Amino acid sequence: MKYILLMSATAAGVEGYRTRPKQDIEAHMAILHRISKDLSESGEFVATQGLVGPKEAKVVRGEKNGVPVTDGIFPEAKEFLLGYWIVDVPNPERAYAIAGRISAASSNIPIEVRQFATYESASR
Repeated sequence: MKYILLMSATAAGVEGYRTRPKQDIEAHMAILHRISKDLSESGEFVATQGLVGPKEAKVVRGEKNGVPVTDGIFPEAKEFLLGYWIVDVPNPERAYAIAGRISAASSNIPIEVRQFATYESASR
């Protein structure tokens, strides 16, 4: 079963993180890399990626004359997505355990755990 583990934060939280000493940030990133390496070694790792900030994002709603309609920069939001992990694990409890490990390594930032939707084959 595949799950996506979503890490979100507030702008204030991100700014506070950026003011930490460089060695603290490097140590935090090393822990996250270790988690990804452990998941890869266990065969549970699918993907992970950090995302740029919301100031570089666009909201797209439909198209006009074959061109996507963008809504400027991402609207102001209380929280925004920082990044994600995709894991392939046997049960939800394992996904929760991985999310807990990521959260604990990241000052207890909440990690949203969502299973990928599955659909019955149309040929049945």
